[in-house]
Amino acid sequence: MDYHCVIDAWGKHEAELRGYLNRQLGDIGLAEDLLQSTFLKAIAEGAGFCVLENPRAWLFRVARNLLADHFRRAREDVELDEEPPVVEKEIPAIESLAECLPHALQALAPEDRDAIEHCDLDGMKQAAYANSKGLSLAAAKSRVQRARKRLKHALEQRCEIRFDEQGVVCCYSPRKKAD
Repeated sequence: MDYHCVIDAWGKHEAELRGYLNRQLGDIGLAEDLLQSTFLKAIAEGAGFCVLENPRAWLFRVARNLLADHFRRAREDVELDEEPPVVEKEIPAIESLAECLPHALQALAPEDRDAIEHCDLDGMKQAAYANSKGLSLAAAKSRVQRARKRLKHALEQRCEIRFDEQGVVCCYSPRKKAD
């Protein structure tokens, strides 16, 4: 599958999404988790993402839905911004990062890969995942969160992703495979 359209859109809108999530949550770690979930949903959309008329609007809708789900679970009653912020500056796309995602997924333990594939890539609800694995909902949520952190670490290691002071991807260089 060709992930270039996802990577292009992500490169253009990631910083803006990160700022939106940070403002809404006031928690950088949680904002990063929801940002990563948004990216994984874009990857899971597959070829359908490439034919979207407005990828930016789609990404913000997914991020807003993830926020709403988070607040619903936390039983917080907060108002979310209806409109995404105005584009101020676009970040260049990281063209070849998509090539690394399958390798990073393969580097995960089977349990982590299974959680990411079912809940993030296939869109299975965590409650359904918990039920299918014989876990409590809390255990399933913990498993998915740990798997996301390990996937982020695998992407950082395998793709040599580096972040700037604001947490934005600044550099990427694929690791050379050992012969």
